[in-house]
Formats: sequence, structure tokens, C-alpha cells
Amino acid sequence: MNVSLVLLFEHQAHIHRPLREAERREAGRRLAAVPEGDVVWRTARRLHEALAGRVLTRCDVRVPRFATANLTGQTVTEAISRGKHLLIRTDAGVTVHTHLRMDGSWRVRPASERVPGNHRIRLILGNDTWQAIGYLLGIVEILPTTAEPATVGHLGPDLLGPDWDPAEAERRLRANPSRPIGEAVLDQRNLAGIGNVYKAETLFLRGVNPWRPVGEVADLTALVDLAKRLLEANKDRFGQVTTGSRRRGEETWVYGRAGRPCRRCGTPVRTADQGSDSESRVTFWCPHCQT
Repeated sequence: MNVSLVLLFEHQAHIHRPLREAERREAGRRLAAVPEGDVVWRTARRLHEALAGRVLTRCDVRVPRFATANLTGQTVTEAISRGKHLLIRTDAGVTVHTHLRMDGSWRVRPASERVPGNHRIRLILGNDTWQAIGYLLGIVEILPTTAEPATVGHLGPDLLGPDWDPAEAERRLRANPSRPIGEAVLDQRNLAGIGNVYKAETLFLRGVNPWRPVGEVADLTALVDLAKRLLEANKDRFGQVTTGSRRRGEETWVYGRAGRPCRRCGTPVRTADQGSDSESRVTFWCPHCQT
């Protein structure tokens, strides 16, 4: 790993173009891009490259509950993703569990580089070569590795993980046949890693209205398979492209395109809130192409 691999994961990179004023009013804060499974997978890989196999020489946890924790002297064995969660494990049987949520990011810098004072920093893990700095992390926990199931055990099969099981993901989706498919695929207990971008794009490409009940979706197998293929296609690159075009403004079919013509039929793309009040997210769809 060289200096060219220094990381800067900022969530704004996942909003593919500036929103028009009308879209801002309509979508509001809930349109802010939350990292999805592909981004978290890529973050875990970079953290693994920087930390795994090296002894921690710095551990600075800036959250009250774990402020006295000291992992120096422990060797990081691996950094992995589990859906949208990040797990950094050590040879002492300790796991650092983090989640980016809305505003978090990780940056990897050379160990020799001075870390400026910044109230946004929540965690620093360093060795003699690299330091990983976590900004505005939504979750920071230090727990025994054996306790991981209590933290991430509720998650469904990971779309980008070694545990991926499409049959199990489909079974979990079908367990609540009356639930709108747009809500069901976002539920991390069904399949882990899909977020609002891939939900909107997968449903568009399969021609499925987000409010159609799960039990009325004809081919859930194909839908689940497509979601995985979209994440796989994007996990090794910055930005999320579902149309095949990386030109600015052409990356997605419906996500972030409220009121603009559908790329297939020209019908204005619609948007509305979907889900319970506490978990409501803005949904994008074409009322003509998605039934």
C-alpha cells in the first residue's frame, strides 16, 4: 500500500450531481447519501491493507464510554465489513465495531503525518506505518470478538460477504408478504448492505413499484440477484453507476432524478417518503415503467 491509496471517504461523493432546488425541498435531509454495502466493503478493504498484520502503537478513542480503552500492543488480524458495519479485529480477541451512518468517514494517513486537532475525530488507530482516523462515526464500540453476534447477528445475508445466501435472503423477504418491497429490501435483517440508491435502481431495473407487496413480486430471485450484481459491479470503484455511464448526471436511472424524464419512457420520475416515521426514506420510481 502506498501514499496514493490514502483514503478520503466522504458521503457527498455518493450524491451524483447537485440537487435542483425543487428536489431539495421534496427530498430534504433524508436524501443525503448514506454509505451502502459496496462503499463499506471498500472501506474495510483499505483499513485491512493499512492495519492488518501490524501492531497498534496508537489507540485514541474519543467517545466517552470507551475513552479509557487502550489497544496498543495488540496486532490487528483483519478488518471486514458486515453489511454496513465495520469490524476491526485484534489477536487479543477484541473487536472495534464502527458504523458510518450519515456523516462518518475513515481516512488513512501515513503514521508520520501529524493529526490536526479536530472535534469531528472519534477514533484513531495507528501503527508504525499508517494511522486510520475515523470522523463523525455514528457508532464506536470496543467489545470482545465473541460478542459480535449480539451486535451484528441480526443482519441478513451480506450481499458482498462470504455468508451470502440468496435463498435465505429471499426466504426472509417472503416472511412478510404484505410488506411493501421498497421497505423490505432496505431492512438489513433481510439482506445486509443494500441502501436507498440500490433499492431505487434495482426496483426500476426489475420494473417493480416500491409499494408493491412482497408477495406480489413475481421473481424475487432475479431481484435479489440483480441487487448483488449491482453492488459487486461498484465495489472496486468510487461512485455508484447503474446505467453503464460514468458521465456526470448519467450514473443512475431514477435515484436523485425527481421530476426529470424517465430515461426509458420520458415520464417524470416521482418521489415520496416510504417507511415508518422513524425510518422513512425518500423513494424514487417511474410510475409508468414500475408497476
